Amino acid sequence: MLIDDFSNPDGLSALATSWQGFSDRVMGGVSDLQAGYAERDGQTVMVLRGQVRLENNGGFIQVRLPLDARGRDFDASAFAGLQLRARAVRPGPYYVHLRSADNRRPWSYYRAVLELGQDWSTIDVPFSAFEPRSVNADLDTGRLRSLAVVAYGEAFDAHLEVSAVRLVPSP
Repeated sequence: MLIDDFSNPDGLSALATSWQGFSDRVMGGVSDLQAGYAERDGQTVMVLRGQVRLENNGGFIQVRLPLDARGRDFDASAFAGLQLRARAVRPGPYYVHLRSADNRRPWSYYRAVLELGQDWSTIDVPFSAFEPRSVNADLDTGRLRSLAVVAYGEAFDAHLEVSAVRLVPSP
């Protein structure tokens, strides 16, 4: 199931929601973020760029997609995980985050590592790969709220490009 391939000229995902960029500045950090779209080989891609800085307890930049336009739960329980087509133009620690109805605080989420190189690759991230952060509940894929692509955890110049995000069907 397609979540987004960035082909919609109005910027909406296949779920009729829009990506939102933000950084640790929302909590006093000083990381710099540039998020937007670019053309690569005739295709529109989402770009996450910036400088991740650790001062003032910072350390992240991200683009997040609400999974329901009305803010309700999104049921992905019939799926096995996410698939991303992406590349890390600059190396660094990159993650995909999921938030569910169980994540009530801003620093609470589920995360999985994105192992990326400079060449485009398609990566399957099973829901079982997501580890809870600041939440004492297993990931409930029937109650998802958002997904995010994140540069996080160490000081570095980030540059990540994503050309598609999909849900992977269960076998």
